[in-house]
Amino acid sequence: MTMQDTTTQDTVTQETRTRAVAPGRAAGELELKRTEFELAVQLGHIRTTAGASEGPPRVAQEEIARLRAAEGFPETLRERVRTVGTVEGAELLSISPARFTRLARTGHVTPIRFYLNRYRAVVWLYLAEELLGFARAHPALLTGRTPPALRSLLEEGEDRRARNWRGRRLGMLLRVTADPWERAAAIASVLDAVTVAEVVPDPYERSRLRVLRPELVPARPESPASHAVVEHLLLADHPDEILWHRVNLSQALREARESCPAPRPAARTGQAGQAGRPRQAVPRGGHPLPKRRSPYGRGLLRRLRLRRPGAVS
Repeated sequence: MTMQDTTTQDTVTQETRTRAVAPGRAAGELELKRTEFELAVQLGHIRTTAGASEGPPRVAQEEIARLRAAEGFPETLRERVRTVGTVEGAELLSISPARFTRLARTGHVTPIRFYLNRYRAVVWLYLAEELLGFARAHPALLTGRTPPALRSLLEEGEDRRARNWRGRRLGMLLRVTADPWERAAAIASVLDAVTVAEVVPDPYERSRLRVLRPELVPARPESPASHAVVEHLLLADHPDEILWHRVNLSQALREARESCPAPRPAARTGQAGQAGRPRQAVPRGGHPLPKRRSPYGRGLLRRLRLRRPGAVS
């Protein structure tokens, strides 16, 4: 690419950013709540462009015009991001909340979000559009007795809601970035520190992953008890799930290394010794020189300094 082509591309990029607006303004023009707007972006319903200086993504005016011109705007767009809890989801499918919970625990419907109520209980949210699609595809699961295979899973305490949410959230993060290190960091975000250290023994590579680690949830609760509940939901806890992410992290790490090695501090030479740490002077006898101490002690030296004109204690 010539210098002229690079300049032209930079000009086009700058013009695109100029025509783009911030998320808050885009949400207002699309008549969406901020949470609805964020979910629409995550699901790919709203295309964004990179912000300047690594800022938040922006939405081009052309994209806003496209969405506003769609048939049924804004109700159609709102319906695509409408979320419901267990009770409302059960009403939508004309089944009992208990049956809806059984379907969610066995992985037939996947949560899109969650929050903690006042009792620190996890409240899962589902896309209404997906629930209606599930009802059309699997009407037999909405009536009659629960199949024996599902009853067996439930009796064993199976609950795939958190696991399926983690997989879905991770998929969203991987879709919005092509950077190998960012992709590896996203996968590492669902594994505990011990597992990450086993897969990534190099401390500089682990540091790189920590810097790029994305947030799986927009905000963490402040109370320690609620924070612990959320942290438990963010990390893989099933052996099969952990193994799956370990394998994917190893593959992503290989691709990241090939793309660009993790940054490391420059090694110093001469008197600095290894890893840039200064080396203590050692006499010919082989033992470090002892530190010199004043024969008068610290107290006497301090009193002498205080006697000088203009001294302040």
